Amino acid sequence: MNATLDQFRAVVENATARRAPLQLRGGGTKAWYGQQHVGEVLDTRPYQGIVAYDPAELVITARCGTPLADIEAALAEKNQLLPFEPPYFGPGATLGGCVAAGLSGPRRHTVGAVRDFVLGARLMDGKGQILNFGGQVMKNVAGYDVARVLAGSLGTLGLILEVSLKVLPQPFAELTLQFEMNAIDAVRKLNEWGGQPLPITGSAWRSDLLVIRLAGASAAIKAARVKMGGELVDAIHAAKFWHAIREQTDGFFADAGPDQALWRLAVPSITEPHRLPGKQLIEWGGAQRWWITDADAQIVRSAARQAGGHATLFRYGDPSVSVFTPLPTPLMRIHRNLKAAFDPAGIFNPGRMYAEL
Repeated sequence: MNATLDQFRAVVENATARRAPLQLRGGGTKAWYGQQHVGEVLDTRPYQGIVAYDPAELVITARCGTPLADIEAALAEKNQLLPFEPPYFGPGATLGGCVAAGLSGPRRHTVGAVRDFVLGARLMDGKGQILNFGGQVMKNVAGYDVARVLAGSLGTLGLILEVSLKVLPQPFAELTLQFEMNAIDAVRKLNEWGGQPLPITGSAWRSDLLVIRLAGASAAIKAARVKMGGELVDAIHAAKFWHAIREQTDGFFADAGPDQALWRLAVPSITEPHRLPGKQLIEWGGAQRWWITDADAQIVRSAARQAGGHATLFRYGDPSVSVFTPLPTPLMRIHRNLKAAFDPAGIFNPGRMYAEL
Protein backbone atom coordinates (compact mmCIF):
# COMPACT_ATOMS: atom_id res chain seq x y z
CA MET A 1 0.00 0.00 0.00
CA ASN A 2 2.99 2.33 0.38
CA ALA A 3 3.42 2.24 -3.40
CA THR A 4 -0.19 3.39 -3.80
CA LEU A 5 0.42 6.25 -1.39
CA ASP A 6 3.52 7.23 -3.35
CA GLN A 7 1.41 7.31 -6.52
CA PHE A 8 -1.20 9.46 -4.83
CA ARG A 9 1.49 11.81 -3.56
CA ALA A 10 3.04 12.16 -7.00
CA VAL A 11 -0.33 13.03 -8.53
CA VAL A 12 -1.09 15.57 -5.78
CA GLU A 13 2.33 17.24 -5.91
CA ASN A 14 2.16 17.48 -9.69
CA ALA A 15 -1.34 18.97 -9.57
CA THR A 16 -0.28 21.49 -6.93
CA ALA A 17 2.76 22.54 -8.94
CA ARG A 18 0.51 23.16 -11.97
CA ARG A 19 -2.45 24.38 -9.90
CA ALA A 20 -4.48 21.80 -11.82
CA PRO A 21 -7.74 20.63 -10.21
CA LEU A 22 -8.27 17.03 -9.13
CA GLN A 23 -11.54 15.13 -8.73
CA LEU A 24 -11.28 12.78 -5.76
CA ARG A 25 -13.51 9.81 -6.48
CA GLY A 26 -14.12 6.31 -5.12
CA GLY A 27 -17.03 4.31 -6.48
CA GLY A 28 -18.62 7.43 -7.95
CA THR A 29 -22.02 6.56 -6.47
CA LYS A 30 -22.44 10.11 -5.12
CA ALA A 31 -20.81 11.95 -8.01
CA TRP A 32 -24.14 13.69 -8.68
CA TYR A 33 -24.16 15.25 -5.20
CA GLY A 34 -22.81 18.77 -4.95
CA GLN A 35 -21.88 21.16 -7.70
CA GLN A 36 -19.32 21.25 -10.50
CA HIS A 37 -16.77 18.55 -11.34
CA VAL A 38 -13.50 19.71 -12.85
CA GLY A 39 -10.06 18.25 -13.35
CA GLU A 40 -8.41 14.85 -13.60
CA VAL A 41 -9.96 12.01 -11.61
CA LEU A 42 -7.90 10.55 -8.77
CA ASP A 43 -9.39 7.11 -8.14
CA THR A 44 -9.15 6.16 -4.46
CA ARG A 45 -10.23 2.53 -4.89
CA PRO A 46 -6.69 1.08 -5.19
CA TYR A 47 -6.12 2.09 -1.56
CA GLN A 48 -8.47 -0.26 0.23
CA GLY A 49 -8.69 -2.75 3.08
CA ILE A 50 -9.66 -2.94 6.74
CA VAL A 51 -6.64 -1.85 8.76
CA ALA A 52 -7.93 -2.78 12.21
CA TYR A 53 -11.15 -3.95 13.79
CA ASP A 54 -11.63 -4.44 17.51
CA PRO A 55 -15.20 -5.62 18.23
CA ALA A 56 -14.62 -5.28 21.98
CA GLU A 57 -13.69 -1.60 21.62
CA LEU A 58 -16.41 -1.01 18.99
CA VAL A 59 -13.94 0.58 16.57
CA ILE A 60 -13.06 -0.17 12.95
CA THR A 61 -10.34 1.49 10.86
CA ALA A 62 -10.27 1.17 7.08
CA ARG A 63 -8.71 2.77 4.03
CA CYS A 64 -10.60 5.22 1.85
CA GLY A 65 -11.18 2.90 -1.11
CA THR A 66 -12.62 0.09 0.99
CA PRO A 67 -16.13 -0.87 -0.22
CA LEU A 68 -18.81 -0.06 2.34
CA ALA A 69 -20.22 -3.53 1.68
CA ASP A 70 -16.97 -5.12 2.91
CA ILE A 71 -17.04 -3.06 6.10
CA GLU A 72 -20.66 -3.85 6.86
CA ALA A 73 -20.08 -7.55 6.15
CA ALA A 74 -17.17 -7.63 8.62
CA LEU A 75 -19.28 -5.88 11.24
CA ALA A 76 -22.25 -8.20 10.66
CA GLU A 77 -20.08 -11.22 11.48
CA LYS A 78 -19.69 -9.75 14.98
CA ASN A 79 -23.32 -8.60 15.19
CA GLN A 80 -22.33 -4.96 14.88
CA LEU A 81 -23.22 -2.17 12.46
CA LEU A 82 -22.52 1.36 11.26
CA PRO A 83 -25.06 3.24 13.41
CA PHE A 84 -25.70 6.11 11.00
CA GLU A 85 -26.91 3.79 8.20
CA PRO A 86 -24.94 5.35 5.33
CA PRO A 87 -26.69 5.30 1.95
CA TYR A 88 -24.79 3.61 -0.89
CA PHE A 89 -26.70 5.08 -3.84
CA GLY A 90 -25.36 2.31 -6.03
CA PRO A 91 -22.84 -0.55 -6.08
CA GLY A 92 -19.21 0.24 -5.30
CA ALA A 93 -19.74 2.85 -2.58
CA THR A 94 -16.55 3.37 -0.55
CA LEU A 95 -15.71 4.45 2.98
CA GLY A 96 -13.96 7.60 1.76
CA GLY A 97 -17.00 8.66 -0.23
CA CYS A 98 -19.27 7.87 2.71
CA VAL A 99 -17.34 10.21 5.02
CA ALA A 100 -16.71 12.89 2.41
CA ALA A 101 -20.42 13.08 1.51
CA GLY A 102 -21.47 12.97 5.16
CA LEU A 103 -24.88 11.49 4.39
CA SER A 104 -26.80 9.39 6.91
CA GLY A 105 -29.85 7.14 6.81
CA PRO A 106 -32.99 6.70 8.94
CA ARG A 107 -31.13 6.14 12.23
CA ARG A 108 -29.45 9.52 12.11
CA HIS A 109 -32.17 11.25 14.14
CA THR A 110 -31.74 8.94 17.12
CA VAL A 111 -28.05 7.99 17.06
CA GLY A 112 -26.28 10.84 15.28
CA ALA A 113 -24.65 11.69 11.96
CA VAL A 114 -21.51 10.35 10.27
CA ARG A 115 -19.33 12.97 11.93
CA ASP A 116 -20.49 11.86 15.37
CA PHE A 117 -18.87 8.44 14.83
CA VAL A 118 -15.58 9.56 13.28
CA LEU A 119 -12.83 8.99 15.84
CA GLY A 120 -9.81 9.68 13.69
CA ALA A 121 -8.55 10.12 10.15
CA ARG A 122 -5.43 10.23 8.00
CA LEU A 123 -5.42 12.91 5.32
CA MET A 124 -3.11 13.77 2.43
CA ASP A 125 -3.04 17.55 2.06
CA GLY A 126 -2.29 19.66 -1.02
CA LYS A 127 1.46 19.42 -0.39
CA GLY A 128 1.40 15.62 -0.39
CA GLN A 129 1.92 15.48 3.38
CA ILE A 130 0.11 12.82 5.42
CA LEU A 131 -1.61 14.28 8.47
CA ASN A 132 -3.11 12.33 11.36
CA PHE A 133 -6.08 13.54 13.39
CA GLY A 134 -7.92 12.01 16.34
CA GLY A 135 -7.33 8.40 17.30
CA GLN A 136 -8.68 4.86 17.19
CA VAL A 137 -10.32 4.74 20.62
CA MET A 138 -12.63 7.22 22.35
CA LYS A 139 -10.18 8.06 25.16
CA ASN A 140 -7.49 9.16 22.68
CA VAL A 141 -9.69 11.57 20.77
CA ALA A 142 -8.55 15.02 21.88
CA GLY A 143 -7.51 18.38 20.49
CA TYR A 144 -9.00 20.07 17.44
CA ASP A 145 -11.79 18.00 15.93
CA VAL A 146 -10.41 18.10 12.38
CA ALA A 147 -11.29 14.47 11.67
CA ARG A 148 -14.96 15.27 12.04
CA VAL A 149 -14.66 18.38 9.89
CA LEU A 150 -13.85 16.03 7.01
CA ALA A 151 -17.34 14.53 7.24
CA GLY A 152 -19.42 16.31 4.63
CA SER A 153 -16.47 18.26 3.18
CA LEU A 154 -16.94 16.56 -0.23
CA GLY A 155 -13.20 16.09 -0.60
CA THR A 156 -12.47 19.83 -0.72
CA LEU A 157 -9.91 19.74 2.13
CA GLY A 158 -7.77 16.82 1.03
CA LEU A 159 -7.57 13.15 0.19
CA ILE A 160 -9.02 11.11 3.06
CA LEU A 161 -6.75 8.06 3.35
CA GLU A 162 -8.05 6.24 6.43
CA VAL A 163 -10.92 6.65 8.84
CA SER A 164 -11.56 5.18 12.29
CA LEU A 165 -15.24 4.83 13.14
CA LYS A 166 -17.10 3.95 16.29
CA VAL A 167 -19.60 1.15 15.67
CA LEU A 168 -22.48 -0.23 17.72
CA PRO A 169 -24.01 -3.66 18.41
CA GLN A 170 -26.96 -4.73 16.30
CA PRO A 171 -30.25 -4.42 18.19
CA PHE A 172 -31.61 -7.57 19.79
CA ALA A 173 -35.00 -7.10 18.16
CA GLU A 174 -36.68 -4.86 15.62
CA LEU A 175 -40.16 -4.25 14.27
CA THR A 176 -42.00 -1.69 12.14
CA LEU A 177 -45.42 -0.13 12.73
CA GLN A 178 -47.53 1.97 10.38
CA PHE A 179 -50.28 4.51 11.02
CA GLU A 180 -52.70 6.23 8.66
CA MET A 181 -52.59 9.98 9.30
CA ASN A 182 -52.07 13.29 7.52
CA ALA A 183 -48.84 15.29 7.58
CA ILE A 184 -49.91 17.67 10.36
CA ASP A 185 -50.92 14.85 12.68
CA ALA A 186 -47.77 12.91 11.78
CA VAL A 187 -45.46 15.79 12.77
CA ARG A 188 -47.30 16.30 16.03
CA LYS A 189 -47.26 12.58 16.84
CA LEU A 190 -43.55 12.31 16.02
CA ASN A 191 -42.75 15.13 18.43
CA GLU A 192 -44.98 13.62 21.10
CA TRP A 193 -43.23 10.27 20.80
CA GLY A 194 -39.84 11.97 20.55
CA GLY A 195 -40.27 13.29 24.08
CA GLN A 196 -40.83 9.82 25.48
CA PRO A 197 -38.38 6.96 26.18
CA LEU A 198 -39.41 4.94 23.13
CA PRO A 199 -36.88 2.85 21.11
CA ILE A 200 -37.60 4.60 17.79
CA THR A 201 -34.80 4.19 15.23
CA GLY A 202 -36.55 5.34 12.08
CA SER A 203 -39.56 7.35 10.95
CA ALA A 204 -40.93 8.19 7.54
CA TRP A 205 -44.19 9.80 6.45
CA ARG A 206 -45.50 10.09 2.93
CA SER A 207 -48.87 9.72 1.21
CA ASP A 208 -50.80 9.85 4.51
CA LEU A 209 -48.90 6.89 5.96
CA LEU A 210 -46.52 7.20 8.91
CA VAL A 211 -44.06 4.34 9.32
CA ILE A 212 -42.08 3.87 12.55
CA ARG A 213 -39.21 1.47 13.24
CA LEU A 214 -38.54 0.26 16.77
CA ALA A 215 -35.29 -1.47 17.73
CA GLY A 216 -33.62 -2.58 20.93
CA ALA A 217 -34.43 -4.95 23.77
CA SER A 218 -37.44 -7.19 23.17
CA ALA A 219 -39.19 -6.02 26.33
CA ALA A 220 -38.78 -2.34 25.39
CA ILE A 221 -40.16 -2.96 21.90
CA LYS A 222 -43.12 -4.90 23.24
CA ALA A 223 -43.98 -2.13 25.71
CA ALA A 224 -43.62 0.55 23.01
CA ARG A 225 -45.89 -1.31 20.63
CA VAL A 226 -48.62 -1.58 23.26
CA LYS A 227 -48.29 2.14 24.04
CA MET A 228 -48.15 3.38 20.45
CA GLY A 229 -50.62 1.07 18.75
CA GLY A 230 -50.50 0.97 14.98
CA GLU A 231 -50.44 -1.85 12.45
CA LEU A 232 -47.53 -4.29 12.41
CA VAL A 233 -45.58 -4.48 9.14
CA ASP A 234 -44.13 -7.90 8.30
CA ALA A 235 -40.35 -8.09 8.65
CA ILE A 236 -39.55 -8.70 4.96
CA HIS A 237 -41.66 -5.78 3.76
CA ALA A 238 -40.27 -3.57 6.52
CA ALA A 239 -36.66 -4.35 5.57
CA LYS A 240 -37.38 -3.49 1.94
CA PHE A 241 -39.12 -0.28 2.95
CA TRP A 242 -36.27 1.06 5.10
CA HIS A 243 -33.72 0.07 2.47
CA ALA A 244 -35.71 1.96 -0.16
CA ILE A 245 -35.92 5.05 2.08
CA ARG A 246 -32.19 4.94 2.78
CA GLU A 247 -31.20 4.39 -0.86
CA GLN A 248 -33.92 6.67 -2.27
CA THR A 249 -35.35 3.91 -4.44
CA ASP A 250 -38.78 4.37 -2.85
CA GLY A 251 -41.44 5.40 -5.36
CA PHE A 252 -41.57 8.88 -3.82
CA PHE A 253 -38.07 9.73 -5.03
CA ALA A 254 -38.60 8.31 -8.52
CA ASP A 255 -41.69 10.41 -9.20
CA ALA A 256 -40.12 13.74 -10.12
CA GLY A 257 -41.37 15.67 -13.14
CA PRO A 258 -39.09 17.26 -15.77
CA ASP A 259 -39.27 20.71 -14.14
CA GLN A 260 -39.15 19.53 -10.55
CA ALA A 261 -36.29 19.27 -8.09
CA LEU A 262 -35.70 17.20 -4.96
CA TRP A 263 -35.00 19.47 -2.00
CA ARG A 264 -33.85 18.46 1.45
CA LEU A 265 -35.06 20.80 4.17
CA ALA A 266 -33.44 20.62 7.61
CA VAL A 267 -35.82 22.30 10.07
CA PRO A 268 -36.80 22.07 13.74
CA SER A 269 -38.85 18.92 14.20
CA ILE A 270 -41.87 20.87 15.47
CA THR A 271 -42.19 22.83 12.20
CA GLU A 272 -45.66 22.47 10.71
CA PRO A 273 -45.67 20.91 7.20
CA HIS A 274 -44.87 23.50 4.53
CA ARG A 275 -47.53 24.43 2.02
CA LEU A 276 -45.38 24.39 -1.09
CA PRO A 277 -46.49 22.93 -4.41
CA GLY A 278 -45.47 19.32 -4.98
CA LYS A 279 -45.16 16.45 -2.51
CA GLN A 280 -43.16 15.75 0.60
CA LEU A 281 -41.64 12.95 2.66
CA ILE A 282 -40.90 13.58 6.32
CA GLU A 283 -38.06 11.80 8.16
CA TRP A 284 -35.96 12.01 11.31
CA GLY A 285 -38.80 12.68 13.72
CA GLY A 286 -39.91 15.65 11.62
CA ALA A 287 -36.48 17.29 11.30
CA GLN A 288 -35.79 16.29 7.68
CA ARG A 289 -38.27 17.14 4.93
CA TRP A 290 -37.80 15.90 1.39
CA TRP A 291 -39.70 18.01 -1.12
CA ILE A 292 -40.24 17.37 -4.82
CA THR A 293 -41.44 20.63 -6.27
CA ASP A 294 -41.17 23.04 -9.17
CA ALA A 295 -41.20 26.01 -6.78
CA ASP A 296 -38.49 28.62 -7.24
CA ALA A 297 -35.32 28.08 -5.20
CA GLN A 298 -35.79 31.39 -3.36
CA ILE A 299 -39.26 30.31 -2.24
CA VAL A 300 -38.01 26.96 -0.93
CA ARG A 301 -35.04 28.49 0.87
CA SER A 302 -37.16 31.27 2.32
CA ALA A 303 -39.61 28.71 3.73
CA ALA A 304 -36.77 26.76 5.35
CA ARG A 305 -35.14 29.92 6.71
CA GLN A 306 -38.37 31.20 8.23
CA ALA A 307 -38.70 27.89 10.06
CA GLY A 308 -35.18 28.27 11.45
CA GLY A 309 -33.53 25.79 9.06
CA HIS A 310 -31.95 25.56 5.63
CA ALA A 311 -32.56 23.87 2.28
CA THR A 312 -30.26 21.84 0.01
CA LEU A 313 -30.95 21.25 -3.67
CA PHE A 314 -30.32 17.52 -3.43
CA ARG A 315 -31.11 16.21 -6.92
CA TYR A 316 -32.28 17.46 -10.30
CA GLY A 317 -33.31 21.09 -10.61
CA ASP A 318 -31.67 24.11 -12.22
CA PRO A 319 -27.88 23.57 -12.44
CA SER A 320 -27.33 27.32 -12.03
CA VAL A 321 -28.85 27.23 -8.53
CA SER A 322 -26.45 26.78 -5.61
CA VAL A 323 -26.82 23.28 -4.18
CA PHE A 324 -26.04 24.38 -0.64
CA THR A 325 -27.47 27.36 1.20
CA PRO A 326 -25.17 30.37 0.69
CA LEU A 327 -23.07 31.07 3.78
CA PRO A 328 -22.88 34.36 5.67
CA THR A 329 -19.62 36.24 5.07
CA PRO A 330 -17.99 35.32 8.43
CA LEU A 331 -18.67 31.60 7.91
CA MET A 332 -17.43 31.71 4.32
CA ARG A 333 -14.23 33.36 5.57
CA ILE A 334 -13.69 30.44 7.97
CA HIS A 335 -14.26 27.95 5.14
CA ARG A 336 -11.77 29.77 2.91
CA ASN A 337 -9.13 29.84 5.64
CA LEU A 338 -9.60 26.15 6.34
CA LYS A 339 -9.36 25.34 2.63
CA ALA A 340 -6.20 27.44 2.30
CA ALA A 341 -4.57 25.69 5.26
CA PHE A 342 -5.03 22.19 3.83
CA ASP A 343 -5.12 22.89 0.11
CA PRO A 344 -3.25 26.16 -0.60
CA ALA A 345 -3.25 25.62 -4.39
CA GLY A 346 -6.98 24.84 -4.42
CA ILE A 347 -6.66 21.55 -6.32
CA PHE A 348 -9.06 19.29 -4.39
CA ASN A 349 -12.61 19.22 -5.80
CA PRO A 350 -12.73 22.99 -6.40
CA GLY A 351 -16.26 24.37 -6.55
CA ARG A 352 -17.83 21.12 -5.38
CA MET A 353 -19.42 22.78 -2.35
CA TYR A 354 -19.27 26.49 -3.17
CA ALA A 355 -17.89 28.33 -6.16
CA GLU A 356 -15.61 30.28 -3.81
CA LEU A 357 -13.86 27.15 -2.50
